[in-house]
Amino acid sequence: MKGDKKMAYKTWDSLPEILVAQDISDFLFLSRRRVYELFNIPISEGGIPNFEVGNSKRADKSDFKKWIQERKEEKSKKVG
Repeated sequence: MKGDKKMAYKTWDSLPEILVAQDISDFLFLSRRRVYELFNIPISEGGIPNFEVGNSKRADKSDFKKWIQERKEEKSKKVG
C-alpha cells in the first residue's frame, strides 16, 4: 500500500543476526545507498565490515555493533 512504511528497528535485540543494507538503513536512519557506500569503504578507513553472499552484501550484527562503538570512540577522541 502506498504510504505504508516498514517500522524501523529500535533496539539491538530487534535486529537479525545477519544484516542486509536495508536493516542498517532502517536502524541508523540512513539511505540504503549510503549504507552501500559504507560497505565499499575499506574497514581500515571506517567502512562497515561486511561479506558477500552471491551479489548481495551482508554484515554480522556483532561486527556492526563493534563498528558503531568504534565510531563513538573516534568521536570522543576528537571532542576530548
